Amino acid sequence: MQRRLTVRDLRAGNRARVLRTLYFDQPRSRQELAVATGLSQASVSTVVGELLAEGLVVEAGQVESDGGRPRVLLRVNPGFAAVVGVDVGETHVLVEVFDLTLERLAESRSPVPAGGCSPDEVARLVLAGLDRCLAASGVTDVLGVGVGVPGLVEDGLVYAQTVGWHAAPLERLLRAGTGLPLFLDNGANTLGQAESWFGAGRGVPDVVVALIGSGVGASVILGGVPYRGASGGAGEWGHTTVALDGRPCRCGAAGCLEAYLGAAGIVQRYRELDPSVPDDEEAALRALVADDSTGAAAILAATARFAGLGIGNLINLVNPAAVVLGGWAGLVLGERLLGPIRREAARHALHRPFEQVSIGLCELGPESVALGAATLPVAALLESGGVRRRTG
Repeated sequence: MQRRLTVRDLRAGNRARVLRTLYFDQPRSRQELAVATGLSQASVSTVVGELLAEGLVVEAGQVESDGGRPRVLLRVNPGFAAVVGVDVGETHVLVEVFDLTLERLAESRSPVPAGGCSPDEVARLVLAGLDRCLAASGVTDVLGVGVGVPGLVEDGLVYAQTVGWHAAPLERLLRAGTGLPLFLDNGANTLGQAESWFGAGRGVPDVVVALIGSGVGASVILGGVPYRGASGGAGEWGHTTVALDGRPCRCGAAGCLEAYLGAAGIVQRYRELDPSVPDDEEAALRALVADDSTGAAAILAATARFAGLGIGNLINLVNPAAVVLGGWAGLVLGERLLGPIRREAARHALHRPFEQVSIGLCELGPESVALGAATLPVAALLESGGVRRRTG
């Protein structure tokens, strides 16, 4: 039996509508908020009064009105609390501190050794980076810490097959070193939320944001809501099969898209061609993109073909309005290969869905996994109408 809504529920819902509207389109007056939310002027005034008293909203000047008193503009208070975003990548761990409106205040980057890190080692890197960032920024009030990881997250456990993690208790390991609220999610999902909120996916309700780094993943957003599947495993685009009995993938299967489109697989093929390429994965990929030799051109052409094939499959399966390529490797490759990728996608997608989709690059840069991770505690605050999570 469905629980009946109480006055408290309605009040919390009103607060969430006002706060979310203001966060994504500010500054606004009380009158504009009433129109945008569909709430009465009285309800908006009540909610705004509460949010002002709590310091979550502040006044931001005035604008002239038609014949009456000037209207007071409102905005979310950037200094209400800070948020932290963490990118647990395969080549580095990036920790960043932001104000509530996601302006960066400090960052700390730690390299991940070749061969990767254990969950315990990753937790130590995250906690050390958190301490450095908080000290550098002078922040003392933190809303929460969002962490983007290379795998599936269930109840604080991380399943990252390509790096050898199975039920890694990352949340528990982090909890041992901090009392701040923790929010863990797949790195592709955090990238997707960042681009959906502020970047190439803003205003597009049906979008797929692809994360191409050492590995490959995707965030599928349908109707403006991330699609997670039965247990949070949706979007493992990199482990869709594109070649029967193809190249071995790090997951243990063969012929996965990641083996052909992930930076690790691309660089491996480049090293087979030229053993003298740089040891650093990003440097090696950039060297490949700049290499005008016939062999390098063949590798890039094959990469574009597999990228286009994978995107064509996404278009046929999901029918998105946009496909956005991101991640550090996606941006490096996209600068040169976006045209060939689009042409190859057209060969594999059904004609009408392809006519309706845009294929482009992320707008927020190569480090937007951490930015997206920082949106996780912000999203929780907006959904609750400004009620903070006090425990992890």
